[in-house]
Amino acid sequence: MALFGKLFGKNKETAKKKDVEKEISCMIVIPKNEEEADNYALLEERLKASKTITLKDSIIDNGWKLKIASGEMECDVNISTMEVEIPEMFRIQHFFRDIDIEAIQRQKRGLVVEMLFNERILDSYHTQLKLIHEMMPDCLAVLDASSEKVLSGKWVALAAESNVPPSPRYIFTVQAVSNDDDEVWLHSHGLNRCGLCELEVLNSTKDTYDAHYNIIETMAKRLIEKGELLSEKEPIYLAMVTNEIPLIAVAVDWKEALKKYPSGILGGAGDRKEGHNRNTDVIFCYATPEDYDKKRYSEVSVFDEYLSENPIYMLSNQETERMKKLAAERLEYMLKMFGRENIHILLKVGLEVDEEFKEEGNSFEHIWFELKKKESDTFEAELTQEPYYVKDLHEGAVMTFPYSQITDWIIFTQDGRVTPDDVYLLAYDGWNLE
Repeated sequence: MALFGKLFGKNKETAKKKDVEKEISCMIVIPKNEEEADNYALLEERLKASKTITLKDSIIDNGWKLKIASGEMECDVNISTMEVEIPEMFRIQHFFRDIDIEAIQRQKRGLVVEMLFNERILDSYHTQLKLIHEMMPDCLAVLDASSEKVLSGKWVALAAESNVPPSPRYIFTVQAVSNDDDEVWLHSHGLNRCGLCELEVLNSTKDTYDAHYNIIETMAKRLIEKGELLSEKEPIYLAMVTNEIPLIAVAVDWKEALKKYPSGILGGAGDRKEGHNRNTDVIFCYATPEDYDKKRYSEVSVFDEYLSENPIYMLSNQETERMKKLAAERLEYMLKMFGRENIHILLKVGLEVDEEFKEEGNSFEHIWFELKKKESDTFEAELTQEPYYVKDLHEGAVMTFPYSQITDWIIFTQDGRVTPDDVYLLAYDGWNLE
């Protein structure tokens, strides 16, 4: 933390931001009843009856154009229909039972929902999901064409009915392309609809791409929260790779970035003839304070020896608060699962750090405990890891906290893990939560 402060105390000159043309956010709804996709009058009636979405204007003529409001958000939306088939490259984001997959494959018509995000990116995304849910509350799935992923209709309903927006990670997808030489090219989809550049890591490998994925994901989340482009070569603090070494990233335009690599590299100019050739940046890092002073950046692989050792990726206060609100909103799911056979639960708790590590607006370390006992207002839990910034607290310590101190939780079942984001899985797994 001290090194971070020292690093950013210098060279604060501003630089011009790039101009990025914001793309339309496009989602395609797979209806349970295919005939509903073309029945705009029915969908309009549902919106008029909605308590979540206010229909401000509606024109049905060779498609459907509407203006909606949700809270303080106002959005223009275009609705149309199309023949639908899930593209091979789309990532299946959620669990689908075989019977659900078969139902999706039978549907041939989808409802296309196009919306332009405003500067409140996460609220814009949430509003698009709310609109979809109000029009088709029992949809089977949503194809998020902008991020090239498939969302469960059950998850969409859960997210739309929540008072808390989904995680920023839903706005984008990171794809990995590899070749026979063990090279991996990582690149995102979905950030352009936010008015942001897509993010990439070149020259990764099959051994390191998971760690490099975490770098892209963390940086993308931070940019979504920031809501605007970084200035040219502007640093952004992403992680502590050791107790003393911060990962300070920088985004470099892809054309400039390619000059650092051989012409035949995977992700080179020859691989960009049909895409990834505009509004996309490659992530590098400043390895030392001296490198930052001289604007001398390196590949993120300079930290590879540390990235496999559980670095701490930094969450903003905004994201921590969002996660805390969602964990609290769905706390009952977790409490009802505690004590059942073969169930283990981890809780993330915010601990106040030692005085020497406190910074303005950042006085807590969020760390995992295993739930051991629950009471009506408090719980008892065992620390599962060594804190970085609370010196007198160690793994194995058993402590008591109020539920309000929980910032996240995970339920581990025989079938996998369940977080506040995907509690719909508990119904799939047959758990009775009454």
